[in-house]
Amino acid sequence: MPRYLIRLSYDGTHFSGWQIQDHARTVQQCLEKALSYFDAPVPLTVTGAGRTDAGVHALRQYANFDLEKEISPQQMVAALNTRLPDDIRVLQSWQVTSDFSARYSALSRSYEYHLAIHRTPFNRLYSAFLPRYRINAEIIEKCLPYFLGEHDFSTFAKLNPDLHHQRCTVQEFTLEIKDDELIFRIRANRFLHNMVRRMIGTSIRLGHQNKDPMIIKDLIAAANPNNDLIFTAPPEGLFLAEVEYILECISSR
Repeated sequence: MPRYLIRLSYDGTHFSGWQIQDHARTVQQCLEKALSYFDAPVPLTVTGAGRTDAGVHALRQYANFDLEKEISPQQMVAALNTRLPDDIRVLQSWQVTSDFSARYSALSRSYEYHLAIHRTPFNRLYSAFLPRYRINAEIIEKCLPYFLGEHDFSTFAKLNPDLHHQRCTVQEFTLEIKDDELIFRIRANRFLHNMVRRMIGTSIRLGHQNKDPMIIKDLIAAANPNNDLIFTAPPEGLFLAEVEYILECISSR
């Protein structure tokens, strides 16, 4: 049974996240509905590279699934895009090996987070805005290096008892100040639930309160999310930007 990998993007504004939920509109649900028109096995399961939360967007999300027969990459892209809603777009398709997993074969994931300094009618859906916070970019930027490397990120994650451990390796974490917004870019081998938004939100809170960025070291070491300094930044500023795979695992046919 052929396995396919697709690259897609979506506007998360009107989705309740990636993962299928009862009585909620999700990206996975829309994809599986579109694929039901193909010669697909029942039940059909689409596996995503990451489970984005409600309101979170994706510039480049990846997903794999199995079909009963071979379809060319060009046919796959065209057929899916005719059946998907306007807030999802398939960008590319590959046929991959049967053991490939969009989730577990990933080497790293990258996110962008956009924080608006001033709210406008044009940035309200795709950037966060925190009018009650004083945005101290100098302190925020000094916080970011303390997250680099391998750590137990329990402090910055929503508890998930299904995980064997909470260790992640953050490979890159930068801040760019561009026009009237701050753009965070972060890359890691894996992310825990809410991890990106809590790391960014807590850095913003430390800046607002004029705290020493070294506090990040103590928060990580404590491995305890129940701290008044922990703040989860709003979802609308977050984008899944890219997922890295070993290219040899992907065969475009």
